[in-house]
Amino acid sequence: MPRTRDRMVDSAATLLREYGTAATTIDAVLAHSSAPRGSVYHHFPGGRRELLAAAVTRAGDGVSDLLGGYTADADSPSAILRRFASLWRSRLVATDHRAGCPLVAVAVDHPADEPELVDLVRSIVERWTAELRSGLVAQGVPPGRAATLAALVLSSVEGAVVLCRVEGSAAPLDAVVAELEPLLDSAARQTFP
Repeated sequence: MPRTRDRMVDSAATLLREYGTAATTIDAVLAHSSAPRGSVYHHFPGGRRELLAAAVTRAGDGVSDLLGGYTADADSPSAILRRFASLWRSRLVATDHRAGCPLVAVAVDHPADEPELVDLVRSIVERWTAELRSGLVAQGVPPGRAATLAALVLSSVEGAVVLCRVEGSAAPLDAVVAELEPLLDSAARQTFP
């Protein structure tokens, strides 16, 4: 059984994904994780802010680890996109389209008195974009173009996840993949002087 701290962090990430920042309260995390109230003060002396930062960091690191594997194993730029989108698609389907990205929840719904959470999200998004960029470059996309396409992939997939939740369907994500695949693969075939 996971340690109490890990259960609490995982619960906070789940609540962020499904209900947003405002609903991810200490009480909600304690109920979801079945942790005793004293655990908050023991594991997170900084309170809710520290707990949310730990949840966002864990979620960000998890996706970064997966992205590293996706880019290392890819045989084309579109393969990176398909694997990245399949991560989100599987999470959406498994939760009946309730689970979004905890980073988006914080970016959209962050309390004004917690700007460090937005800074944390920004640094994770920059890391994800850099990992996508590196993977595209490794597949033959010129570096400048790879930077632009990495931002396009990330923003398109994250936006599609939001639409999937709204529509209760994976169709928006599937459409993004179908439209971006040829663009990514053609960028690897282009030669520039």
